[in-house]
Amino acid sequence: MARPTRTWLPNYMVGVALLIIIYVNLVISAEGQVLQLMTMGISPSTDGNSNSKLIDRLQKYGIIHSKVAADAMIQIDRADYVLDRRSAYIDSPQPIGYNATISAPHMHAYCLDYLSEHLKPGNRVLDVGSGSGYLAAVFALMVGETGRTVGVEHISQLVDRSIESIKKGPAAHLLDKGALSIHVGDGKKGFPDEAPYDAIHVGAAASEIPEALVNQLKPGGRIVIPVVDSLMIIDKLADGTLKQKSVMDVRYVPLV
Repeated sequence: MARPTRTWLPNYMVGVALLIIIYVNLVISAEGQVLQLMTMGISPSTDGNSNSKLIDRLQKYGIIHSKVAADAMIQIDRADYVLDRRSAYIDSPQPIGYNATISAPHMHAYCLDYLSEHLKPGNRVLDVGSGSGYLAAVFALMVGETGRTVGVEHISQLVDRSIESIKKGPAAHLLDKGALSIHVGDGKKGFPDEAPYDAIHVGAAASEIPEALVNQLKPGGRIVIPVVDSLMIIDKLADGTLKQKSVMDVRYVPLV
């Protein structure tokens, strides 16, 4: 009996190892972002069943530090921006149609944290590849009625749907007042009519940093953008020079 036992144990261990490898690859292929949560012990399937519980968990694990950003995320219900409300509070990307996704909540949290000092009331923010409209709504709450939030999305159907989603929540009045708007357009060209911006967020992976976005950024402003497989922070200094750094590896859909 000993010999079969010695043979079975290594096979079992190999099987477990293969399952782990497959799971990690699936996580990475989803968006390349949940891997960081796994190292913190966060399971995408156990984030609670409400928007507030999801945001509380992101705060608990130190993913979002800005209280203002967290409060805005709590106000904008993610369930209004996904196709399947049952999966709204799972910390993973969700399809929104037209080969587009809404990013995982922890990636929204990271980006908001990186931009939070540039999302003060009265500031101007551009959301490139605004998709579902979720992050544009959060931005709009943070910069308020005296600020200006512009979303640009190249898929017209998503623009229409995102506006309807925003109308369901507390950012609706900002649409009515003209402080928030979503437009059909080529995100790589930005939206020069409302430039310059204090903050620019790009929700899809560029092959290189679009020059138009850099030109539309204020001195002292910041861009958060995935470039190929790296999330980059780009700061424009007072003299117009750029300071760049990579903060994490990611996988986003391409910016088109």
